[in-house]
Amino acid sequence: MERGINTRCLHLEEAEGKTENYGAISFPIYQTATYAHPGVGMSTGYDYSRLQNPTREHLEKVLAGLEGGIDAFALSTGMAAITLLMELFKPGDHFIVEADLYGGSIRLFDNVCKKNNYEFTYLDCSRDDIEAAIQENTKAVYIETPTNPMMNVSDISAIAKIAEKHNLLLIVDNTFLSPYFQNPLKLGADIVIHSGTKFLGGHNDTSAGFIVTNREEIKERLRFLIKTTGAGLSPFDSWLILRGIKTLGIRMERSQENAVRIADWLKRQSIVKKVYYPGLPEHPGHEVIKKQARGFGSMITFNVDTKEHALQILERVKMIKFAESLGGVETLITYPTTQTHADVPEEVRLKNGITSATLRLSAGIEDIEDLLAELSDVFQSLV
Repeated sequence: MERGINTRCLHLEEAEGKTENYGAISFPIYQTATYAHPGVGMSTGYDYSRLQNPTREHLEKVLAGLEGGIDAFALSTGMAAITLLMELFKPGDHFIVEADLYGGSIRLFDNVCKKNNYEFTYLDCSRDDIEAAIQENTKAVYIETPTNPMMNVSDISAIAKIAEKHNLLLIVDNTFLSPYFQNPLKLGADIVIHSGTKFLGGHNDTSAGFIVTNREEIKERLRFLIKTTGAGLSPFDSWLILRGIKTLGIRMERSQENAVRIADWLKRQSIVKKVYYPGLPEHPGHEVIKKQARGFGSMITFNVDTKEHALQILERVKMIKFAESLGGVETLITYPTTQTHADVPEEVRLKNGITSATLRLSAGIEDIEDLLAELSDVFQSLV
């Protein structure tokens, strides 16, 4: 029987019952670049930390276990992970991509990958006809669910069936829900992407990215690519992410509880015109996310009535920080127009629903009474 996810966040089963590393409970940081050989033609299993490092390897095994993959690859950032992933493909390949992606992903695809003669078709993968967009050179479907920032929810299993029918890879960015709430590989995806900077690390103190797969040929190719391109996660950062994962479950539960309360509160504010949170029964993806995930997450996007009110909210929050990231223990609020999606053309932002009055909030683990009190003070000051 598979162990519970909170147990798997703490314990790597294959390491249990052993007294390696002097019995250290916290896995050691192997802060070394190179390793001595026992003899000619012999190896300890580690030769050079660009190829592999014991701390990074331990982290990769933990994450592969959490996502149900056969291997995971820890990289320096989430964008480094996506960049490495795109090295699986060749010039002339075509991709069907979720239109409402994190702005950095769109920037990479439109400014770097297109330079390499990759082709992209952007769709609302929660509603549009994916099958109709498939071409002879289509190689993969790339989605986020929920999307960043408009919280669109795509049906992973349904898209996986389309991908399998047409011999395409299905790639899912699982950053917003983390492996605690959602496991795309178990729903038919081939590759999962994470910005480990966010919920996996959970403390806004390091950057990381991950690729996880359940396909042997992709695993072998990525293992070759990560050692060749050299963006593997450092030992110390690997240890920080390992430490963060230990509390992943309790952080995700608490931040989700706060998000539910905040989303309900926002709905009742006169200046709020729309709240996008898949935990709300009226959200169009509510039933889909209930089917494929164990929770709704802690990300909320909302539109206020004017740009001026949006900017005033950002300027007047105090405990809630006006900052670009998400997924940490602190509650953060972001302005997608000038931050996460600043490099996305305005017409694309507007088509996706991102206006000058759109705000994105990442609920942290503070006492909900304190968060609601601050929001109340800020909103009352606008009236």
